[in-house]
Amino acid sequence: MNFNLIDMESWNRKPYFEHYLNQVRCTFSITANIDITSLLVTLRAQDIKLYPTFIYMITKVVNAHVEFRTCFNEENELGYWDRMIPDFTIFHNDDKSFSSIWTEFFDDFQIFYNNYEKDLKQYGDVKGIVAKNNVPMNSFPISSIPWVNFTGFNINVFNDGKYLLPIVTGGKYFCQDGRTLLPVSLQVHHAVCDGYHASQFINELQQLANNYDEWLQLS
Repeated sequence: MNFNLIDMESWNRKPYFEHYLNQVRCTFSITANIDITSLLVTLRAQDIKLYPTFIYMITKVVNAHVEFRTCFNEENELGYWDRMIPDFTIFHNDDKSFSSIWTEFFDDFQIFYNNYEKDLKQYGDVKGIVAKNNVPMNSFPISSIPWVNFTGFNINVFNDGKYLLPIVTGGKYFCQDGRTLLPVSLQVHHAVCDGYHASQFINELQQLANNYDEWLQLS
């Protein structure tokens, strides 16, 4: 997967990037409820799991915007990946621990879903933080807290403040006024993303939930 270097001198975001990376280093998060009423009914009717569907939708939106694919590589060079793949958490019910698994991403939902099922079967019982090794550099984290329908969620990454990729967390879906809502939290670095980009993420995620017939293969 190609990593495209960014020419800082010609990059129109340079002053914002330098400000929020060096002067006022900060990340921010936004949480919104995604209406999955019709989508969830269809998934249940087709015996399709919500979690891999959620992962697919998140990755589709991330891959649609360069802002969510911008980061530093191993040589500390700034650039963006052509494409990202999801690195998601799974829960071990026996000891209440979790592990992470990454799965190759395809725009074809059925191919991705099959990849997810294969990886879950092979690595689902592997304990430890990383269940599937050799995590690709072009991966980003997705997790789920399906036990609570939170109204806000914030992750504090205590490193050098240069982690630029998005972090996405889903909560427990709930019913309100006859609709089924799924809380989704997005955390981004202000050096590469603004409120506009975070809004695009939420709005496009809702569009995917609304227009599932365009990408969800039905039997």
